[in-house]
Amino acid sequence: MKDSSMELFKDLVRTLGMGEIISKVRLANEYDVILHEEGRLPKKKIRSVEVIGIIDTGAVMTLLPQDLVEKLGLRKIDTEIVTLANDQKVELARAGTLSLTMADREMKMDCLVGPPRCEVLIGQLVLERLDLIVDPRRQTVSPRPESPFLPMHNLKAAIHR
Repeated sequence: MKDSSMELFKDLVRTLGMGEIISKVRLANEYDVILHEEGRLPKKKIRSVEVIGIIDTGAVMTLLPQDLVEKLGLRKIDTEIVTLANDQKVELARAGTLSLTMADREMKMDCLVGPPRCEVLIGQLVLERLDLIVDPRRQTVSPRPESPFLPMHNLKAAIHR
């Protein structure tokens, strides 16, 4: 991140204040990434963006604004009913497939589509899949100390030798 971008990022953290945790998130159209890996699309043509996302530990899925979903060229997959913080139920589109990179860890996923220019919300599925912890005191998201290099997950006795 360039120095001016980092300063803007730090100012944003100070402005939001305690309680809201934000993180840089790199988003890309996974279909474009695959085409690039197959040599059928130049790297510069991959539809991708770096954004600031709010870590929402009360949300399960990730929410992206409609205009960002369109910019990334993500396709509508389905619709889902979502319960908001005020207990209101709304129907939102689900789009994908998306490559999400945060804290130097990457995953493939779908996202919920919110209204244009709404905030990017990062939900629990990302935190769990990437094995990240939220530190409200430091307002950071980072890999768990027990798994500094790769995500680590528990798997009950489903695999036998």
